[in-house]
Amino acid sequence: MKIALLGYGKMGQIIEEIALSRGHEIVLQKTSQSSFEGLEKADVAIDFSVPSAAVRNISECLHTNVPIVSGTTGWLDEYQAMVDLCEKQNGAFIYGSNFSLGVNIFFELNTHLARVMAQFDQYKVSMEEIHHTQKLDAPSGTAISLAQGIIKESNYKHWALKNESKKDEHTIEINALRIENVPGTHTICYDSDIDAIEIKHTAHNRKGFALGAVVAAEWLVGKKGIYTMKDVLNL
Repeated sequence: MKIALLGYGKMGQIIEEIALSRGHEIVLQKTSQSSFEGLEKADVAIDFSVPSAAVRNISECLHTNVPIVSGTTGWLDEYQAMVDLCEKQNGAFIYGSNFSLGVNIFFELNTHLARVMAQFDQYKVSMEEIHHTQKLDAPSGTAISLAQGIIKESNYKHWALKNESKKDEHTIEINALRIENVPGTHTICYDSDIDAIEIKHTAHNRKGFALGAVVAAEWLVGKKGIYTMKDVLNL
């Protein structure tokens, strides 16, 4: 399989290492200083860039008829536009806030726990996410996905960062911390006057994210449509 890497920072380099170890070929290593030359040779593209570049990267792939897997977060205000473009171009697109197998299992646990806890209004939910200092968006895309999972299964209607105003009993508070060399930690806490219930996912390194992205790319080749990691992992 020939892969175009859109974004060649730390994650892009780890994805390259894993892709090569699985017998794939890298035909493009796109940075902010380089062009899309070589994209047309790719069987699939993997985008781990920055929020300001993601939409252009995805658009370029869809217009070039290259299936695209995007793990860049912080651009979701334009997600529906990319879905519409994918449908118009009869393309193939997977967006994931987190491609780690463990995190996607964690998403399922989060949804189940939210459904159970919706019966017990004495518990107030909150969330903490910790990432490395190079992460540009806050809260993380993973935290937003977790919050959306809770909202879908409960009476919560919004999420907000811890220091933001205009919170009410229907708001999930997210504490976003940036600490050097932390790949990603997400904790969800249901707290009452009597006790607390927590679930937590801790990434030890970035390899899980990279492997999941390569697996998603392998799965997407030959397909048409818009998918998620639930489809890839049959969750």
